[in-house]
Amino acid sequence: MRELKVEKSGAVEVWTMLGEARLNALNRAVVGELGGLLNALQGSTSPRCVIITGAGAKAFCAGADLKERVSMTEEDVRVFLDSLQRTLRQMEKSDAIFIAAINGIAFGGGTELALACDLRVAAPNAELGLPEVKLGIIPGAGGTQRLGRLVGLGRAKDLILTGRRVGAAEALAAGLIDRIAPDGGLLETCHQLASTVAANGPLAVAAAKHAIDEGFGLDLDSAIKVERRHYETVLKSEDRLEALRAFAERRPPSFKGR
Repeated sequence: MRELKVEKSGAVEVWTMLGEARLNALNRAVVGELGGLLNALQGSTSPRCVIITGAGAKAFCAGADLKERVSMTEEDVRVFLDSLQRTLRQMEKSDAIFIAAINGIAFGGGTELALACDLRVAAPNAELGLPEVKLGIIPGAGGTQRLGRLVGLGRAKDLILTGRRVGAAEALAAGLIDRIAPDGGLLETCHQLASTVAANGPLAVAAAKHAIDEGFGLDLDSAIKVERRHYETVLKSEDRLEALRAFAERRPPSFKGR
């Protein structure tokens, strides 16, 4: 049985987690299948954007599958977390742009999955949180590191140390999500966002993503060197010359990703 459904629409794919009955909780099968999809993206220019969401209207992802976790040994948990962390880093290192379509609750590993995406769009009823301390543990798939980088240390400690949930409005104000979609319009909003990104030069979008991620946290001089290194990849591209010709000819550019 498949754990994720893949739907293609031009340069955009939608990956839907199919565990609606368990609120799309993450188990070993889901993480393994997600890793396989990410492996298939390596070296490919399609899709340019991936929208990740959960089946149903209640949950994006409720976190780890605790029913599976009960039967896991300490070593099993370590192996699972290693696999999940590698998968999330694959998303971040990919040239594709990942958009989390948060269609309901996103707790624990669900919020960590959203944090690893490049952009986060939430339904008005969405709730996010890292409640692991309530279970006697801490976020184990990068939540303690990614959240602070996104919203600042103070807000990250507020959310992680209390384990509290935040609604879409507070998440937007904190910078945890980027947009709130109209009621009933989450996937349409994400498709519009993905199409806007995908219409741009694919080499440029990938270079910009990596320049932002790699330069964050560095001193300014080092970060500017990172930017220049990635600029060189687009400076030598056919796409840059095509964009200049298109501008002169007053037409949309036809990017080839080379």
